Amino acid sequence: MQAAVIDAYGPPEVVRVLEVPRPAPRTGQVLVRIRAAAVTSADSRVRGARFPDGFGLPARLVFGVRRPRRPILGSCVSGAVEAVGPGVQGFMPGDEVCGMSGLAMGAHAQYVAVPASRLVAKPPAVSHDDAAGVLFGGTTASFFLRDKAAVRPGTTVLVNGASGAIGTNAVQLAKHLGATVTGVTSTPNLTLVGELGADHLIDHTRQNLLATTERFDVVLDTVGNLPVTAARRLLRTNGMLLLAVANLGDTIRARGQVVTGTSPERTDDFRFLLQLVAEGALTVVNDRTYGLDDVVEAHQRVDSGRKVGNVILRP
Repeated sequence: MQAAVIDAYGPPEVVRVLEVPRPAPRTGQVLVRIRAAAVTSADSRVRGARFPDGFGLPARLVFGVRRPRRPILGSCVSGAVEAVGPGVQGFMPGDEVCGMSGLAMGAHAQYVAVPASRLVAKPPAVSHDDAAGVLFGGTTASFFLRDKAAVRPGTTVLVNGASGAIGTNAVQLAKHLGATVTGVTSTPNLTLVGELGADHLIDHTRQNLLATTERFDVVLDTVGNLPVTAARRLLRTNGMLLLAVANLGDTIRARGQVVTGTSPERTDDFRFLLQLVAEGALTVVNDRTYGLDDVVEAHQRVDSGRKVGNVILRP
C-alpha cells in the first residue's frame, strides 16, 4: 500500500509517499480501507517536533528521540472495513466506520489497523470527509466545554481561534448547549464564524482582545497565545479559563479557574458528534482536500496558520 512516511523530524518536505507493507489486523483490531483522514495541528507538531514549551523532552520520549517512532502520522480516519482480526465482534467487511487511532497513528495511508474499541459506525448521512474532519476538533471542544466547563443555557463563552479545527466546533457546540458565544478570529473569517452561530465577533487584527471590558463565564483558548495572567482578567467571578494548548508551566500550575489537559478519545463522544452532524446541528468546516500525492501541500497548509477548520487527506 502507499503511505505518507516521515523518517526524520522537519518541515513538510520530509514527508514522502512510499510503498509499505499493508498492516494485518491483530487480535481485537479492524483493518480499515481509508476514504478520508485529517491532517491536524497535532500531526504538524509531531512532524516538525514543535512541541509546547517544556514538553520537548517528554514528547520526544513518546514519539521518538532522534527520529519519529511512528513513521506514518494521522489519527482521525473514516473508511470501510477491509478485514477483522480475531476476537472482533460488531464489525464486518464492508461496514463504513470512523474513529481515532490515538498514539499509534498510521491514518495517512491507504489502510490502517485500528482497535475495534476505537471505531464506531459512520452514519450514512455523514460523508467520509466530515466524519474524519469532526473528530479531532469536535472531541477537544466537547471535552472542554461540556465535560470541564459544564456549559449550559445562559453561559457566556469566548472562543479564541474560532475559525480553526477546534474553534469551529467549539462555537457550534457552545451554542448547542445554550451559551451566548463570542468568537475571536481574523477579518477574512468573521463571516464564517458568524454563520456558525457566534453572537458576537472580535477581529483580533483590529482589536486587542485583552483590552475588552467584556467578561465571560468561560474562555476557551484554542491557539495558545493568551497569557494566563492576562486571560484571567477576561473571566467573571467563578469563571473558567480552558487551555486547549498549554506549555508545561501552565499545565503544572493549572488549577481552580484554569483547566488544561488532553481530551480522551471516547467512542461515545464520536457518536455524539456524528449524530449532531447527521441531524444538521453541527457543520463540519473543511478547508481543503488533498490526495496522498499532495500530502506535502496538506502539511504546508496546516503549517501556514491560515487554514479554516480541517485539512482532509484522501488516500
